[in-house]
Amino acid sequence: MYITYIGHSCFKIQDKAGSDGVTIITDPFDKTVGFKMPSGQADIVLVSHQHSDHNNTDAISGNPFIITNAGEYEIKDVSIEGVDTFHDNSSGKERGDNIAYKINIEGINIVHLGDLGHSLDSKQLEKLSGADILLIPVGGNYTIDAKKAVEVISQIEPRIVIPMHYKVGASTVEVAGVDKFIKELGIEPAYEDKLKISKKELPQEDMELVILNV
Repeated sequence: MYITYIGHSCFKIQDKAGSDGVTIITDPFDKTVGFKMPSGQADIVLVSHQHSDHNNTDAISGNPFIITNAGEYEIKDVSIEGVDTFHDNSSGKERGDNIAYKINIEGINIVHLGDLGHSLDSKQLEKLSGADILLIPVGGNYTIDAKKAVEVISQIEPRIVIPMHYKVGASTVEVAGVDKFIKELGIEPAYEDKLKISKKELPQEDMELVILNV
């Protein structure tokens, strides 16, 4: 399986290299983030909430199955569960709702938290439990910040953490960089252009931090 970071909260997740596998895109963004969403095809697109920097599904070709609501889905041997959460710490009163997604692909559970704005309650945590790889916002301002992200990580207890929604390259979004989060988590990161991993290669003991280059 391959995970590529496109930027902001957008990832490309593939069960195999090339065009013959299943491709998932999460939270495709528009030009308001400061750089262009690359064109490409996908089989599945996940949208965490209806803000223009997360729901630019028009940028994705290939007639994908687009998921914008919580619930359980089964598409091309990929199991997906959308879990209702909030974009803020006030039950959505400030920024509205948010959907966190649990994706099972090739036997690996990936959790994408979207623009999560709070710690998880017991019901949300139960649905998101068993995460092997956690894609978590860390930049603050619009989402949880570095300190709160570490708290959520301790709730979910993933094997691999990949941060997102932080300041990268030409981004004009007012969020912090990733360095504060790295320091807060206290784990020496591995830097990769993309993550290539199989179920048997998942860490069995210590949690790992992976920073994906954009």
